Amino acid sequence: MSFTLALIRERKTPPDKRVVMTPDQCAAFVSLYPEARLVVEASDIRIFPDDQYREKGIEVLDDVSFADVFIGVKEVPVSALVDNKSYVFFSHTIKKQPYNQGLLQAISAKRIALYDHETFINESGQRLIGFGRYAGIVGAYNGFRLFGLKSRSFELPKVDDLYDYEAVKIALSKVTLPDNFKTVITGSGRVASGAQEIITLLGLNRVTPNELLTQELDQPSYAVLDVSDYNKNKAGKTFDRFEFYEYPERFEGNFDRFTKVIDLFIAGHFYANGAPIILTRSALKHKNCRLHVVADISCDIDGPIACTLRPSTIAEPFYGYDPMTHSECDYMDSKAIAVMAVDNLPCELPRDASHGFGEQFLENIAPSFFDGDAEGVLARAQITDGMGRLTPRFSYLQYYLMGV
Repeated sequence: MSFTLALIRERKTPPDKRVVMTPDQCAAFVSLYPEARLVVEASDIRIFPDDQYREKGIEVLDDVSFADVFIGVKEVPVSALVDNKSYVFFSHTIKKQPYNQGLLQAISAKRIALYDHETFINESGQRLIGFGRYAGIVGAYNGFRLFGLKSRSFELPKVDDLYDYEAVKIALSKVTLPDNFKTVITGSGRVASGAQEIITLLGLNRVTPNELLTQELDQPSYAVLDVSDYNKNKAGKTFDRFEFYEYPERFEGNFDRFTKVIDLFIAGHFYANGAPIILTRSALKHKNCRLHVVADISCDIDGPIACTLRPSTIAEPFYGYDPMTHSECDYMDSKAIAVMAVDNLPCELPRDASHGFGEQFLENIAPSFFDGDAEGVLARAQITDGMGRLTPRFSYLQYYLMGV
């Protein structure tokens, strides 16, 4: 199949330095698929300068509007969309996000075929590509950085000021945590796995959730919580995972007991609509609450973490939560729960995050453009069909698309 693919410039504000493929990966793409033409739109923003692409023999152009397929990371502004083309980017529309309703409407009106990185899944429904690992790495690092500031026990540099992941590791090697320090991670996917990398670098001892709850430990320790550890059946029945996912309303949160023993909570879970609240307002204002730092990597506003009042930014990553008034305050205030809720964490390690994302793209996504989509990867990911309509899998967005 002969076509032109364009790696487009990121246009969203604030600027995002990440790319779908690094210069080396673009060269690999050209070698693997010589029947396609790959061009890169000139940019003074991305972490890899234009000249690095040119050095690998990749065309860098100011105007790539002639391409057939446009691939980027973040949402493309409506004003930059080219009619009757195919686009691949994180559209942030599949959960009916109000702030991108106009974007999906414009994509339909312009007869664009939209594919979303978030909707690339295999036959089992598992994600094939994402920045989750680096969200977990940066989010956990930021959580420990905030703990050091809040407790006045150590200081870590901002990830954004470090060159790459290796520099992060060096910074962490200088950290010493209190012997009785305890933390938990929620989640079992790439985010939680990335967070565990940071915890491992810090040398924390892994224990079971029950051990963390019941034992006085003499070294910094952590536990990874399964959904069964922070949810329970309202009827008192044994926790059934399939029932939980099918009928979340039959369950209630059981996380509050951990707030009495932990210093830091790293939230890396996936939260589905209708699931129980995880960290409640009542737990945060309880007199026995020991928790005073929350790193909410998942960052669902008005969601399962009561102290996550808003997203924070890379420039200003921390804010305080006053549990008595359920309002924002200075995170260094003695009464405050310190919160990290940056919603674009991988942007702080753009070089490493881009490399990891590009590896996944080359292995899991790119082949589908050239093998007739033998595994159905593109078909499952396609949101709009290029004729102004939603594909059957995303027909649930019809009222959202109509503005109803």
